[in-house]
Amino acid sequence: MQRKPQCKRLSNKQRGFSLIELMIVLVILGLIAGIVGPQAMKYLGKGKTQSAKVQIENISAALDMYRLEVGSYPTSSDGLKALVSQPSSARGWNGPYLKKGDVPKDPWNNDYQYKRPGGNGQPYDLSSFGADGTAGGEGEDADITLWKQ
Repeated sequence: MQRKPQCKRLSNKQRGFSLIELMIVLVILGLIAGIVGPQAMKYLGKGKTQSAKVQIENISAALDMYRLEVGSYPTSSDGLKALVSQPSSARGWNGPYLKKGDVPKDPWNNDYQYKRPGGNGQPYDLSSFGADGTAGGEGEDADITLWKQ
């Protein structure tokens, strides 16, 4: 007597997912990503703006310390580099005034803008051009300045 090969039937617990079930899951994940993604990007942009404001405040404090020791703020030609390496005209320089020994870049990897004397009667202007790296703009591209406008 010859035995017939037996086909094993898989129970419901051993079955895999059907193509339709996988497609439904992928569509749901796509919808969630489409809703959550833009919100997350908005918060990321706000975070970079807040980070730039904090860095500007820290650089401003270093400029104030420079002024106390040297007697005046750095010139526009000396720029923010005067906070990390002594300019030839700076007597009483006791720096570097920035902790890491280098002038930081803004969160968009651009240089901070420094000008002395500043506008509106301020001793200097310190700003970041925002995400677009050019003057002006709105939202994430807006300029971030030290002084309230």
